[in-house]
Amino acid sequence: MDSPPELVIPNAIPTDERIWVPVEENVWFRPLLLAASRGYWMNLLRVRKAGVLSRHRHPQPVHAFVLKGEWRYLEHDWVATEGSYAYEAPGETHTLVVDPHVEEMITLFQVNGAMIYVDPDGKTLGYDDVFTRIEKCRAHYATNGLGADYIDQFIR
Repeated sequence: MDSPPELVIPNAIPTDERIWVPVEENVWFRPLLLAASRGYWMNLLRVRKAGVLSRHRHPQPVHAFVLKGEWRYLEHDWVATEGSYAYEAPGETHTLVVDPHVEEMITLFQVNGAMIYVDPDGKTLGYDDVFTRIEKCRAHYATNGLGADYIDQFIR
């Protein structure tokens, strides 16, 4: 067959803290699938702080399923609570917030294309795509004892 191999991750929420890749203080992601051949990634986002995490937009849809805690966007009146599914339409700019009463938030995200980080005026500050995510994982695992090639098992 020409299709990539299946991927099953028994402990998607890992007990080994080294698997979580730091984004900033008290914010991490855990790679599940980095689909370089298709331009998307699946990851868990874990947050253990309150406040604004990022203002960003996506050129393609994003899917989210809240496993623990809750979060919201400043631009909307809904809250994504534990067990919630959220669809994010392409092109919309939104600001991810975790409120002070939330001790820990973990959400499964499928990000298609890119995350484009913007300032309050919409000016682009940076971006993430599947390739920058692979680089961040490779660099993190190279320094924490898992080895730079640890990420290879998640790349398709």
